[in-house]
Amino acid sequence: MSSPLLILVILGLTLVGFWLGRSGALRANGGKTRGLHSLPGYYGYYVALWCGVPALLIAAAWMVSQDALVSNLVLAALPADAAGGDPARMTLFMTDVRNLAEGNIVSRVVDPALQAAADHYVSLHQMASYALTAVVVAAAVAGLTYARRRIVPTLRARNAVETAVTGALMVASILAVLTTVGIILSLLFESLRFFHQVPLTDFLFGLHWSPQTALRADQAGSSGSFGAVPLFAGTLLITSIAMAVAAPIGLMSAIYMSEYAGRRTRGFLKPILEILAGIPTVVYGFFAALTIAPFVREMGEALGLTVASESALAAGVVMGIMIVPFVSSLSDDVMTAVPQAMRDGSFGLGATKSETIKKVIFPAALPGIVGALLLAVSRAIGETMIVVMAAGLAANLTANPFSAVTTVTVQVATLLVGDQEFDSPKTLATFALGLVLFMVTLCLNIVALRIVRRYREQYE
Repeated sequence: MSSPLLILVILGLTLVGFWLGRSGALRANGGKTRGLHSLPGYYGYYVALWCGVPALLIAAAWMVSQDALVSNLVLAALPADAAGGDPARMTLFMTDVRNLAEGNIVSRVVDPALQAAADHYVSLHQMASYALTAVVVAAAVAGLTYARRRIVPTLRARNAVETAVTGALMVASILAVLTTVGIILSLLFESLRFFHQVPLTDFLFGLHWSPQTALRADQAGSSGSFGAVPLFAGTLLITSIAMAVAAPIGLMSAIYMSEYAGRRTRGFLKPILEILAGIPTVVYGFFAALTIAPFVREMGEALGLTVASESALAAGVVMGIMIVPFVSSLSDDVMTAVPQAMRDGSFGLGATKSETIKKVIFPAALPGIVGALLLAVSRAIGETMIVVMAAGLAANLTANPFSAVTTVTVQVATLLVGDQEFDSPKTLATFALGLVLFMVTLCLNIVALRIVRRYREQYE
């Protein structure tokens, strides 16, 4: 039985268990809910959990380990000289076995030994599939039967269900934390490998970025230069331009929609603004490269300025347009959530609408507005496609918005493309750049928390 069909069978048995548990609790209490410890639905959830959870856990564990177990059985059944004793050759042989069994192209001539191994592989997978179906269905039925027999009016079904839900939430929280820790550790360990080859001071304070290195000792090529200051400067420049566009437009739009626009106008304008967030970034990149960049170059030349065909200004303006919804939509929601009593109190003291916005609503909504601006900054720092298409790949150390620059994320995407060895400084530099971005984001969050706490103490 295929995996999707097996999951559907488990879900069907779970629904049957819910119905049996709910109806069994009512039947055990004479059709009344008054004498039950918990609501009838909790008895249904109790039986459904006993039916579905063990079966799903067994199915997941079986599916994860099935291929490795079948591969080991296939290798154990091979003749001594079929794949050789070399682990690399055995891995390649099993890859050919899987490809042949699935009807894909293999890397060698199909000999009798390979064909026999593929047939054995297919038969073992079929047997494993039948065994999995039998074991999972048996576990679901056993859990359903066990839980159904425990249904009595005094059963604390609600406590058991809530304990199970609490455990699931705890597991999800632990997985989220462990995922974050894993990401940090992966960045840290690979960055340390990079800093063993390139000094930390050269990376953080170097003024020249040229990560090209020779693949072999006898090959002509650059030894590489990993001064990341031009990347940091380019990222800061483009992000500053983007926020200079997005922050005022987004905040003014939010103030208008929350305080001045009518209900119908707000209901029309807000979805239109939020459409900007759903446009693919490659479309913004085309718009920047084909429309904004030529316009910026023509305007600069008309003023007697030297403007590159790919400039930080073009990328920053388009990126600012892209992140306007992150500022406007979130700020609008925060300002709308400010209690009406605060507005009425301000009006009652004689304040005008604009004074109420500046002195009451904006300070009260400041924590949410800071969060919206930080989200927009993070979105701007992490953008890649617009920079590639409108700002270029040149690692120039400049504050001139009319020059071509590049960013950290663009270099991360560029360095991981190609046949470069993974242990080379060129590839490991991406982890160091990622670690710097992580530290910058962490510092931004710390600053935002300090601002939020300060203003909360002032207005609470």
